[in-house]
Amino acid sequence: MAGRAGSLVAAVLEHSGQLDKEHLGAHVGRLSRRVEELKEEVWTMMNSKYSEFLPSVQNREDLVAEVEGLCMDIDLLKAAIENEVQQDLNVAVTEFTELKQQLERDSVVLSVLKKLQEFDTAVKEFSTALLEERYMRAAQRLEKARSSLRNVESHRGFELRIPKALRKELTVQEQSIIYQLGKEWQKLIVWKLPHSKGSSSLEAVVLSELHLHAVPPQGEDTAVPAVAAVLQALAVMGELHYKLKDFGQLLMEYILKPLISYPSLEPVTEEQPDVFILRFRSQEPALDEFSPIKVFDKIKLIFEVLHKYLLNVPLEEPGKGGKDGRVTLAELLGELIWEELSNCLIHSCLVHSLPTSSSQLEQYKEVIESTKEFEKALKEMQFLKQDKTALLKYACNVNFHFANKKCQDLIKAARKLMTSEIHNTVKITPDSSAALPELPAPWSGDHPKTHGPSNLLDSGTVNLGSESSLSQSTLSLPTCRISSSVQQLMELAYNTMEEAKTSTKFCCLQLCNCVRDIFHVFCEVVPKYHRENLQKLPQLAAIHYNNCMYIVHHLLTLGHQFRYLTGAVLSDCGGTFVDMVPDFRKLGMECFLAQMQVQKRGVLDRLWSARNFSNMDDDENYRAANKSIKQVLHQLRGLGTVWQDVLPVHVYCKAMGTLLNTALAEIVTRITALEDISAEGADRLYSLCKIMVDEGPQVFTPLLEEDKNKKYQEEVPVYVQKWMTFRELMIILRANLQEIVDRWADGKGPLAEQFSAAEVKSLIRALFQNTERRAAALAKIK
Repeated sequence: MAGRAGSLVAAVLEHSGQLDKEHLGAHVGRLSRRVEELKEEVWTMMNSKYSEFLPSVQNREDLVAEVEGLCMDIDLLKAAIENEVQQDLNVAVTEFTELKQQLERDSVVLSVLKKLQEFDTAVKEFSTALLEERYMRAAQRLEKARSSLRNVESHRGFELRIPKALRKELTVQEQSIIYQLGKEWQKLIVWKLPHSKGSSSLEAVVLSELHLHAVPPQGEDTAVPAVAAVLQALAVMGELHYKLKDFGQLLMEYILKPLISYPSLEPVTEEQPDVFILRFRSQEPALDEFSPIKVFDKIKLIFEVLHKYLLNVPLEEPGKGGKDGRVTLAELLGELIWEELSNCLIHSCLVHSLPTSSSQLEQYKEVIESTKEFEKALKEMQFLKQDKTALLKYACNVNFHFANKKCQDLIKAARKLMTSEIHNTVKITPDSSAALPELPAPWSGDHPKTHGPSNLLDSGTVNLGSESSLSQSTLSLPTCRISSSVQQLMELAYNTMEEAKTSTKFCCLQLCNCVRDIFHVFCEVVPKYHRENLQKLPQLAAIHYNNCMYIVHHLLTLGHQFRYLTGAVLSDCGGTFVDMVPDFRKLGMECFLAQMQVQKRGVLDRLWSARNFSNMDDDENYRAANKSIKQVLHQLRGLGTVWQDVLPVHVYCKAMGTLLNTALAEIVTRITALEDISAEGADRLYSLCKIMVDEGPQVFTPLLEEDKNKKYQEEVPVYVQKWMTFRELMIILRANLQEIVDRWADGKGPLAEQFSAAEVKSLIRALFQNTERRAAALAKIK
């Protein structure tokens, strides 16, 4: 209301500014009356609200008074409870706790007494059953007694002496039934073994017998109930596992393993009224030793007999077997010996039956089918679990095992060739009659026809089509000698590649990789195995060089010849063998160059004794130089002899030319370094040089036919770089100053082609005295 009055006043004041002075008084009066009216309205409204609020306040004050009264009553009641009821309650709780503890002790004692009673009853029933030879009942009651005793011993807080005595009694009873069951087991299964126990030789196995007294009555196929009771009792007592383990070991040693290892061994069965006898006899060994089909039949016969007379007994073993924890004796025995038996079948039978060639892989399907039937039969007899397929997996994976075995045999054979003697050689010539496989036309997709493996190695005519062909010596290996073992090694590689053509993709890949591995092994084995001989014997070094070049020659075309193999296969195994060519070239070159260095050192060492060819007018010095020259020639002639008909002609000539050049270069260097050469010394130097010129070419004898070697002896300047230099030196030793100047011919003559101006001047100063003519000659040498 006050707000409304304020707003009205504000409106009046605002409006009053517009009124005339004469009306101001009238308006003020009206406003005053209006304000009084508003005051009366406000007061009336306030009285009305207060009259409504006052009864509510009064009610609330009454409720507060009642609450205060209740609180006082509560406080009084609480004080009474704390002072009187709490004491009685504490006493009651204490009494209840004591009674509860007493009840628990009494319950435990009652439970222990009850278990002791059960133990006593079980032991008595056990003794009765054991006397009546009811072994299953006896074993069950003994197990009940054991359970009761364990329950008694599980209670803590009781110092009872009786459990110890009961434990001793239980142990005595356990040993008693185990002894009785052991005797029954020995009656069931009787082994008659030779005196040399532990021997599994053929003679010992033939003398071994197995007697089973668990023969079922006539017309029944399962073991008699007494047998089942004995076996079940053994299972309950926990002894069956040990009995079966011992039985399984004897079964493996004297029956199963011998049947696998000795193909001539045959099982013989004999059934009598109360016993079944299993013995063996040895027959003449068949040609197809280690036939898996025959071995599987023999093993299956053994298990059929055991299953019929012994193993087909259901046992109750909680936590094992199929439904209701029932398991047969065959399953338990299978778990104990199957792993050893399967390994023996694989490593002593299936491994030996693997095909030796790709053509035999198809015939191996019979072995796979026989393996499948064998495992199926064992599973039907419950000897083998359904998920056990080790034999079948091995047999079905024949491609893998064949490839591995083949590769191992190949590597073994290759290594044997690599470690054989190098000096046993064969001669390789370009005009060999055997030919490489015919290569198809580039547009032809047909596979080339190949000759026999022995025709794959020697170089010959390569037919490129009907219109053109290369000559006999094109791309052929030059005449040389190689180790026969290396030729056989290449035959092995070609035969392997030929076999890869008819193999499966996996085998093809493995065989191709194996060929590459053979060459890798060569690079590792040969240099290390023959290291000493290769270093000491120059002929072996030359043969090794030829061997490497021979392998390189075939590696260049080996991949191309078999390019029609599956593209993916060749890609996986490297595609071609060209990538290995540098390694073999390096291998051969390093060995031969190392031998060349040895021969070079030998030449230089012999020339070292020539006393630098100085003072040749001294007879002793001349004899020493002459001896060193003859030793060098003797070394070269001997080396030429051992390399004769071994190295290719061009390699032979280059090698001998290099060594002769080393000798000539050393002689030239020594003579040109002399500061003074007398006339007699020059004549003697000339005679020494003439020996080298006359006899040096005779070391070039690459061929056995002497008349054919003249061609290469006449071409000595081609192979000996310093030959013409040496001839010019001989001319200088006999020439006068004018002849020397004429041969120099202002730096354009033959002398200038072999010697530098400084070398010629040095020779002139050493040969001629210091005169005007010498000075004039020296002036012209520039």
